[in-house]
Amino acid sequence: MDSTEMASTEPNVYLFVPNLIGYARVALMFVAFYFMTNAEMYHVTVTCYLLSQLLDAFDGHAARMLGQTSKLGAMLDMLTDRCSTLGLVMALGLLYKDWFFFFQCYAVLDIASHWLHLTASHYTGSTSHKTIDLSSNPILYYYYQNRTVLFSMCAGNELFFAALYLLYFSEGPNFGGYGFFRSVVICCAPVMVLKSVISVVQLIAAANNIVVVDTEEHTRAKE
Repeated sequence: MDSTEMASTEPNVYLFVPNLIGYARVALMFVAFYFMTNAEMYHVTVTCYLLSQLLDAFDGHAARMLGQTSKLGAMLDMLTDRCSTLGLVMALGLLYKDWFFFFQCYAVLDIASHWLHLTASHYTGSTSHKTIDLSSNPILYYYYQNRTVLFSMCAGNELFFAALYLLYFSEGPNFGGYGFFRSVVICCAPVMVLKSVISVVQLIAAANNIVVVDTEEHTRAKE
């Protein structure tokens, strides 16, 4: 088989359907970023941002259904999740200046915990940050293995920040004396706090897993 025939039979990972969905998520993310501090376009910002987050629920299903899972897709998915949340949190820090330190701490925790967790999965030979051995940590095991819990936690967390962004510009429709956006913030705040606690647990667990790898390497080096 010549090189031309080989090239024609090789799959083009860049054009996998889940990755195309990922590119759409990135495009929507940057549109949201562009209008994020524009008071007249906040509805466009939230629409694009939430649509980007919603598509996150479809790329994984498409990958499994079409047999198009890829390392590129996994990295694109995780990076888009982290970068989109980071961008929104940065904007919230500008809008709610008295809470700037809180948003800084949240951004650092979110990035650090996921990065260390991904690094730990690489060092331990796992194919995905979601399939790393979590049997010793029941909190993370239940969080990552139960798709309903994982989706609910991520959705509640994103809704908290999105509603907080909307609340800066408007209370939204009024229900029982409470603005809709304020109500969403209040309802989703416990989810955001719980997800932050899980991020701390994830950070510590990932550090412990890396220390185990270090210990094993040093032990073998002395033998």
